[in-house]
Amino acid sequence: MIRIQKYISECGYSSRRKAEELIRDGKVLVNGKIAKIGDKVDEDNCHVKINGKLIKRSSSKIYIALNKPAGYISAVKDDKDRKTVIDLLKGVEKRVFPVGRLDYDTEGLLILTNDGEFTNKVTHPKYKIKKTYFAITERDITESDASLMLSGIEIDDYIAKADKFKIDNNKKNRATITISQGKNRQVRKMFDATGNSVKKLRRISIGKYELGNLKTGEFKYLNNSDLNKILGDNKND
Repeated sequence: MIRIQKYISECGYSSRRKAEELIRDGKVLVNGKIAKIGDKVDEDNCHVKINGKLIKRSSSKIYIALNKPAGYISAVKDDKDRKTVIDLLKGVEKRVFPVGRLDYDTEGLLILTNDGEFTNKVTHPKYKIKKTYFAITERDITESDASLMLSGIEIDDYIAKADKFKIDNNKKNRATITISQGKNRQVRKMFDATGNSVKKLRRISIGKYELGNLKTGEFKYLNNSDLNKILGDNKND
């Protein structure tokens, strides 16, 4: 017996967090009854529907690295009919969903998969998977700004903190920043808190897996070696 939200993620329908949203919204039925958060199901003998559609475990897992362009939503579909990252995956027949998200104006490395457990490990704060971004800002970044990033800046209801921060030696309005908290629009909000703003933001790595020379809008399938670079010591947790 496993929790219904975990079962949904293992079916490759969505991440576990998104599954919890679907359950709260009353869109999940288990054997004809509306499911609740925490309900357990017999993984080998259950009948689960989401929005009236029967879901089943995916027989194989796939993992994709996409170099997301600006102007795309990190979602499977958008209620405002904006372009989503799924529109870029020409020829991918299996249903996949984004691992976390990059906001509309942010570019760079985005992983997509049908593996809910992998998604949980990459996105859940307790696993502390590091994500590194390259930022270009409106004005030059000072050493004082860098110190604030590393020591912590109060944003919304939490202290945002960079694991690493390095100003470009040649162009002071450019920097790389590594974080492991992964809050919504965290990097942009951190710069805003210093009185600076981001003109361009690109994610260049997740864990030790780097975007490399993958062109904007293109994608590639990941192998076990790639996954180990992403998960690091968390791969067997």
